[in-house]
Amino acid sequence: MTSTTRRTLESLSKLRLTELQARFAEIVGEPTRSPNKTFLLRRIGDALEAREQQTIAEPTTQATTTTEATPNVKLTKLSVAELQAMYREVVGRETRSSDSAYLVWKLRLAQKGRVRVGPIERRAPGEVADVKVLPLRMTTAEVEALDEAWRRLGFKSRTAMLKKAIAGLLEAGCAA
Repeated sequence: MTSTTRRTLESLSKLRLTELQARFAEIVGEPTRSPNKTFLLRRIGDALEAREQQTIAEPTTQATTTTEATPNVKLTKLSVAELQAMYREVVGRETRSSDSAYLVWKLRLAQKGRVRVGPIERRAPGEVADVKVLPLRMTTAEVEALDEAWRRLGFKSRTAMLKKAIAGLLEAGCAA
């Protein structure tokens, strides 16, 4: 985020909600009734960043009806079918959405690397997962000692260390 965008967002954060909604419509190009100032500021920031990237990027192709995922394509000018095709290309899976604003938003997030891309594996309806979540309470001192230990021992996380420790105890218990 550039300093200009940051200063703009700081000044916008001081506005009242109705004023911010009006500025949102001016900057983003669509009206909103959202009462969430944080959401509105984030979307305005995304729109300002997209504008900056668009002006910085050198045009490699004409921004016509192509669906290539190039930064100079104005997403808001594409049809729903073109947005869906670009979504398939960029995100790597189908979409049933026909809402152009949603598709533009999702594509921008994917291009920034904020959306998981590729197919999503889902369980079949009614299929029981073979995973159980167990609650675990520990004192702050115990958690701090646990955090120090898993980092020192080279585990990726607390959970990885706990799983390995429990598996070791179960194997030792079964052998006895």
